[in-house]
Amino acid sequence: MAGRVNPGVAMLVAVVGPSGAGKDTVLEGLRRAGHAVARRAITRPAEAGGEDHAAMTEAEFAAADFALQWQAHGLHYGIFRSIEAELALGRIVLANLSRTVLEQAARRYPFVVLEITAPPEILAARLAARGRESAGDIAARMAREAPLPPGLRVHLAFPGGGGIGDPRERDRAAVRADLAQGYVSAEAAHTVYGLNPEQDM
Repeated sequence: MAGRVNPGVAMLVAVVGPSGAGKDTVLEGLRRAGHAVARRAITRPAEAGGEDHAAMTEAEFAAADFALQWQAHGLHYGIFRSIEAELALGRIVLANLSRTVLEQAARRYPFVVLEITAPPEILAARLAARGRESAGDIAARMAREAPLPPGLRVHLAFPGGGGIGDPRERDRAAVRADLAQGYVSAEAAHTVYGLNPEQDM
C-alpha cells in the first residue's frame, strides 16, 4: 500500500457515510493521486461488484490479522494490520470504516473522521441503480444508519453545491446525465432545473 510520507503527521482518516454517498469514488480518486488507502477484506465474492476488496471466506477471515473488524449486512469486514506499518512511517492512511469501530480506532491511532453524505433521495436513487437490493431493503438500509459517536474530530463533506447562475439555464444534457447517474432525482430535475418530464426525459 504505497502512500505519501508526511513525517510527524501520521493519521488514520476514517471515511464514513451512508451507502450511495460516494465514499468509494472519493477513495479511488485519492488512491490514484498517490494517497495510502486501506483495502478492505470482505466475506463477499469478488464478482459481487462494488469496491475492489479482498474477497474471503468466513474461515479465511477468522484466520486473518486485522487492525479493525466488524459485521454489517450479514458480512464480515476487516482492515488489515498493515496500516500500522504505514502509520509508523508517518503516513496518512484513509480507510472506509463502520461507525461501530470508530471509537475503537480513535483509542488506538491518531484519528480523524471524514463524513461524506448526500440528500436521501440521491442516496436512494444511487442504491436502486446498483440493482442489488429491493426498494424495501434500500429503505431498511437507510433507516439503520447510526449517528457518529460523540467526541470524535469530524470533517463533513457534502458533494455538490449551489452552483453559479440560474439552474434552469443549465445545459439539458448535463442535467439528464446527472439524473441518469442518480445525482439528482426526477422531481429535482423538473422543479429545480426545469426539465420537462415528457419532452426532456
